[in-house]
Amino acid sequence: RGSRRRKSVAIAYEAGQGDGAEPRRPRWEPRDWREQLERIREMRRSRDAPVDEMGVQKCYDSSAPPQVMRYQVLLSLMLSSQTKDQVTSAAMLRLRRRGLTVDSVLQMDDETLGQIIYPVGFWRNKVKYIKQTTAILKQKYGGDIPSTVEELVQLPGVGPKMAHLAMNIAWDSVSGIAVDTHVHRISNRLQWVKKETKYPEETRVALEEWLPRDLWREINWLLVGFGQQTCLPVNPRCSQCLNQDICPAARRV
Repeated sequence: RGSRRRKSVAIAYEAGQGDGAEPRRPRWEPRDWREQLERIREMRRSRDAPVDEMGVQKCYDSSAPPQVMRYQVLLSLMLSSQTKDQVTSAAMLRLRRRGLTVDSVLQMDDETLGQIIYPVGFWRNKVKYIKQTTAILKQKYGGDIPSTVEELVQLPGVGPKMAHLAMNIAWDSVSGIAVDTHVHRISNRLQWVKKETKYPEETRVALEEWLPRDLWREINWLLVGFGQQTCLPVNPRCSQCLNQDICPAARRV
């Protein structure tokens, strides 16, 4: 009897019905998030934001061997940091015209590489990071790129956002949510984080705690384009936003 009684109490506790037992709390999720997401999908239906036409997924040579393609994806991600898609796309086109491979970059002197990628943001630092990372890829990975986030973020000039995007685009693997400034800003405006976050990596962790995994691949593309066209960093176009009535940060007119 005793064992049965303990068992029944344990089951009741798991269901949150035992005497004195604290009920298990439901998983937190933001208010109205599903409707907000559907409306953002509607606003992004035309796929005409800069990220759609000149984003990293458009910067590599799709006809190149898989290993070369993956290297080009990683390089475009490194160039894209704090740089507009249009500038990154143009720099990648100039690089590809010279035959963009691990070996071609290693043979290129720093001055030439700098002239080609200018005016991407922090281009001098990126010249250094690109040369260092490319040498590591040649020596350690046989000219390919790592296939894990843990290894990718160890490369000079590669952060978590780039690593998750590289896994997605280059390896077709969803390892996490890629959070850039747009995703970070919009997630806080919509209150898709339980409490305000200061840094993109905090936002990534907060989003992954509740957002269904089958949406992780889509969310970066959706929110980046939305942030480029409507939910701007300064003077967001709230009057044009379908979420105006259910957005906590909306400027209602």
